[in-house]
Amino acid sequence: MALTLIDISQVLVTRGKEQYGREAVSQLEHALQCAHLAELAGETPETVAAALLHDIGHLLAPDGGAADRAGHDDLHQYVALPFLRTLLPRAVLEPVRLHVDAKRYLCTMEQGYWEALSPASRQSLELQGGAYSVDEAVQFASQPFASEAIRLRRYDDAAKVPGRATPAFGYFMGALATVTARHALASQVPGAAPA
Repeated sequence: MALTLIDISQVLVTRGKEQYGREAVSQLEHALQCAHLAELAGETPETVAAALLHDIGHLLAPDGGAADRAGHDDLHQYVALPFLRTLLPRAVLEPVRLHVDAKRYLCTMEQGYWEALSPASRQSLELQGGAYSVDEAVQFASQPFASEAIRLRRYDDAAKVPGRATPAFGYFMGALATVTARHALASQVPGAAPA
């Protein structure tokens, strides 16, 4: 079942009140902080949307996030994709899909990255397969939208600050509506390349 903007809003507002893993912020606070950091960095509206939605798979998981709490990888980076595919362009979906792999990449390719991760993020990394080999990291970096996913990962890592001020939820939902409207329009243009 495809989600609408109203569905996404409902999921983020209701389920987003839950704690974000073992971090000191809620899922919604994390999403808003991540989107705000992406916007402050001058990212495209699509990357800001990806930052807002990158962890929505945790909230859509059929077990309600129990796998993550039980020490299993919930594969949240994939869970949301079927629900969002008709609504959003690849420029949003691919960074969402790749943001976990970006952490695995950065652990291999950037000295000191692993040490800077929060304890909860280190723990989830192990559940997600650990750091890439150098060959895997090179292969990851060659994919379309890998650079956006790496930047998204950095916003993700920094978006765990209790009480950090961000624009209101409605502000980002308005921005998301603009991205979905542009995608819908582009999808209707004959011969237009999918975004």
